[in-house]
Amino acid sequence: MTRIVAGSAGGRRLKVPPKGTRPTSERVREALFSSLEAMMDLDGAKVLDLYAGSGALGFEALSRGAEHATFVESDKRAAEVLKANARELGFEDVLIANRTAEAYAATEGEKFDVVFADPPYAVTDDELAKVLRALAGRLAEDAVLIVERGSKSGEPEWPEQVEALRAKRYGDTAVYWGQVRADG
Repeated sequence: MTRIVAGSAGGRRLKVPPKGTRPTSERVREALFSSLEAMMDLDGAKVLDLYAGSGALGFEALSRGAEHATFVESDKRAAEVLKANARELGFEDVLIANRTAEAYAATEGEKFDVVFADPPYAVTDDELAKVLRALAGRLAEDAVLIVERGSKSGEPEWPEQVEALRAKRYGDTAVYWGQVRADG
């Protein structure tokens, strides 16, 4: 079972796509958001959830005060689950883009304060680096990027204007943090 940890939708359950996704565990989300909220105020934040799956990260951010979330998911069934979760939770300021992360990153548009990237383990380091570089123009001043990978994967290759902040392992999962440099 996947549920929202805290905030306005705390305790509410999320539907999960039937296969092909790996929702971020409740333990990891709780630790991740505790650290994120110590760094920044999520109230009014614009959030991008790449490789969204069930949308657990983006919906958690909305529950904790983010103003808007864009969910990017290439799998049509998973995108339908995202729509159902948004309706069920009552979140209206969401955009669900049923396309690949690569295609979405190549477009221009709004800037994001927080970017979550939780690609399937099959996505190579080079593919992920290409997506993160393409997103560089979509990062707000002081934006935070959080990348979740298998613990055997190395740290992502950050875009030029992003500096690595920290890495934390949770069993089979590693979470990497980066932030847009002040001079970035």
